[in-house]
Amino acid sequence: MHTLFVGIDVSMHTNEVLAMLQDGREVDSFRVANDLPGAEALVERLVKLVTSRRLERVVLGVEATGIYSWHLVQHLRQAPALQPFQPVVHTFNPKVVRGFKQAYPELPKTDRVDAWVIADRLRFGRLPAPGVLEDRYEALRRLTRTRYHLVQDLVRAKQRFLNALFLKFSSFAQDKPVGRTFGATALAFTVETECIEVLAATPIEELVERVARYSRGRIGDPEAVAAAVQKAARSSYRLPKALADPVNLELATHLRLIRSLEEQIETLSRPIEELLATIPNTLGSVKGLGPVYVAGIVAEIADIWRFRNHNAVAKYAGLAWSRHQSGKFESEETRLIRTGNRYLRYYLIEAACSLAVHDAEFKRYYQRKKAESKTHAHQRALALTARKLVRLVDHLLRSNRLYNPLGAPTR
Repeated sequence: MHTLFVGIDVSMHTNEVLAMLQDGREVDSFRVANDLPGAEALVERLVKLVTSRRLERVVLGVEATGIYSWHLVQHLRQAPALQPFQPVVHTFNPKVVRGFKQAYPELPKTDRVDAWVIADRLRFGRLPAPGVLEDRYEALRRLTRTRYHLVQDLVRAKQRFLNALFLKFSSFAQDKPVGRTFGATALAFTVETECIEVLAATPIEELVERVARYSRGRIGDPEAVAAAVQKAARSSYRLPKALADPVNLELATHLRLIRSLEEQIETLSRPIEELLATIPNTLGSVKGLGPVYVAGIVAEIADIWRFRNHNAVAKYAGLAWSRHQSGKFESEETRLIRTGNRYLRYYLIEAACSLAVHDAEFKRYYQRKKAESKTHAHQRALALTARKLVRLVDHLLRSNRLYNPLGAPTR
């Protein structure tokens, strides 16, 4: 079949296009704007090129460049003028394109060269699946990925808060005398208390009353907590007076950001659940897999039939281990591959952590793998538990059956 291979180097403002035949000859090279008129001009020029050379199909490739290539890919897949030529659009991991480019020594780094490399890579075959997503999966993916980024921002904000807390109240940060650092009682002693020296000199009876008031009577032994807080205040480093007000302001600012991020994350929960309800699946039958985790997994996997088996799903998620073998040598230590869908990996890891608590089978598996690990026991056990979860997710999505932890899955 006579095919036109089209490599497109995408940037925010322009798209560099290079068209190539099966024998490697360049037949066209041009640049269009990265907007709707530019995409329409690109399609029109490709149609003329294919028609004039009596070619039968068009294979296009773009490098994954975040959001800049999204509109173009959708337009090329759906353009009516291209449909007679069976258009297929492949999205390449930039790492794959860089690796392929290394086969050509001394190639310069220009947009045109990058488009040429993509077109040449298309000619060689072994291409990634086109992976056309339905709108409902794309919509769900936008929300679950937004939630992921908010969670990452929240983690960083909390770490910055803890750093500032160590400056102000070092022993409190170390010993956690009240328990939860971000609980109301702990925050009353750390953020609302301006001077640690005053707290260290406060009569113990007053501290007991404050513990009871801050906790609304929920702390069973306020005397012990009050004594621990005062001990932490007395053993903490002292800040210079010039730093006291800036550090207090820093703590208050980080706390407001933390509360805002938590509120935004919670706001996403309802629309995520509503979108998930439009996609039939049985993952919610697994105890410990809440709707947010299910939504994150379903959004990234989308149509399970895109993957040959659970091994392909695991590799897509980056939950596969590399192999190092040469001659008679076989390395005993293997590492997780460094590629894969980070969003799917995140939701699988978080879900595995939940199942290690709520599901007896996954709990036993996690504990066994943790005991077997010599280093990084928790991380290794959690990654292996997530890999086990991939097999379950793959089975439930393909069979559309409910999960029965006590026996075989039932309809």
